[in-house]
Amino acid sequence: MATKTITGKSALFAARLFNIASITATLIAPLLMIWIAASIFAYASVAHHPNPRTVYYNRISGYRFYGATGAMVVFGQPIYSLFNNWHGLVAAWLILVVVVVPFGLWDIIRAGRENWQDLTIEVENHE
Repeated sequence: MATKTITGKSALFAARLFNIASITATLIAPLLMIWIAASIFAYASVAHHPNPRTVYYNRISGYRFYGATGAMVVFGQPIYSLFNNWHGLVAAWLILVVVVVPFGLWDIIRAGRENWQDLTIEVENHE
């Protein structure tokens, strides 16, 4: 068995990745549909990270993003028809922004305040 070191900086970036991408996609609306599809791969790639704090931040940001976008699937149509024009689309998008952006920024800041240590793991040697 060989060992591999995962740096604290790498674990911090992985913990912040889903929040950063979700905030970016939410603020730049045309990216939102692309991110909904791509986020599945980003979420899954960090879901089994060896650092449990990295997994925690990934899980919380996933719950937030998928919960908010899923709620817009259910409540978006009534919000849209309440305004009966493009203002309804903007209202649904603003609700998504209010949920994803401030809480995502807070998690990015919170993760940065933690003490991220290097982690050494054993990996199989494929020779």
